[in-house]
Amino acid sequence: MDASAWDERYRGAELVWAAEPNRFVERELADLEPAGRALDLAAGEGRNAVWLAELGWEADAVDFSAVALEKADRLAAGRGARLRTLRADLTTWSASEATYGLALIAYLHLPWQQMEHVLRQAARAVRPGGTLLLVGHDAANLRQGHGGPQDPRVLYTPEQVAAVWRPYADIVRADTAERPVTTPDGPRTALDALVRAVRL
Repeated sequence: MDASAWDERYRGAELVWAAEPNRFVERELADLEPAGRALDLAAGEGRNAVWLAELGWEADAVDFSAVALEKADRLAAGRGARLRTLRADLTTWSASEATYGLALIAYLHLPWQQMEHVLRQAARAVRPGGTLLLVGHDAANLRQGHGGPQDPRVLYTPEQVAAVWRPYADIVRADTAERPVTTPDGPRTALDALVRAVRL
């Protein structure tokens, strides 16, 4: 992971990603009653964290790109949302135990040993009864879908993620979800891993 490379990518005036939340994040969490603090890991420009704040969560956006977090602050301010941004390298980050009602990981891709660390820290951060949600590029996307990372070492299956969370949480769903993608060559389908769990 190279924070400076991501800083450079985020440095443009426009948002790299959309301002609205990811479709699966919105689908899974829109009806969840806000229950205190929410944690968005690898939050980038903050689209999901700002949306959670608008719903009534006390949202913390964590990322290792200072430029992305500056844009998250601006996005929140422009929409009248209260957001706390925290700069941290998730490969070495340690969670405060049982602090959050929700932990979200959206499209974070690391070598599996580092990813396991982040997944376990996310589980530690959520109090009993709270929600864990991961959305990311499914390993199957490499051969059967479109776009996303092309390095199999940073991809994962829903079951891999569920296996890490199972000692900490009840798994509500662990699925591969289809996501329509518009390309210059016409519509394509990306495959995403979607795992939701409730902390024990």
